[in-house]
Amino acid sequence: MDIKDIQNLIKFVSKAEVSEVKYKTKDFEITIKTPLAGSEVAYAQPAVYHTAPQQVAAAPAPVATPAVAPSEKAEASSDESKYVTIKSPMIGTFYRKPSPDKDVFVNVGDEVSVGKTVCVIEAMKLFNQIESEVSGKIVKILVDDSSPVEYDQPLFLVDPS
Repeated sequence: MDIKDIQNLIKFVSKAEVSEVKYKTKDFEITIKTPLAGSEVAYAQPAVYHTAPQQVAAAPAPVATPAVAPSEKAEASSDESKYVTIKSPMIGTFYRKPSPDKDVFVNVGDEVSVGKTVCVIEAMKLFNQIESEVSGKIVKILVDDSSPVEYDQPLFLVDPS
């Protein structure tokens, strides 16, 4: 095999979009690897991922825990139906305090009235005070401090009675 034949073989392999070709005769052996050979490593990685789901699926405890959670949520949602939800009016980062060295605006059990600031949402470097639209008692805080929030995401549950 001369250099022209080797060059033609290389062109053929690259057009065929294969990662590796071995050509062997009794006189010599040639192996041609293309850039696709590097992507074989990426294909080998999912094999690692296949072992992880099998381990998770084999463990019965995580499967049993979510099965219990929906029934708890069903009971909680029936109780929460009497509560009013304060929702986020924008996308941003939720903060319970006006600044890191200050106290939180509200805690569970605090009374709020219409217009009272309950939290701050930072959006595009602007800190927007979120005011309560209902009067009542804070029953539950649904978002952790410094967490991202979406538009219309529930932030607080308020008992209006």
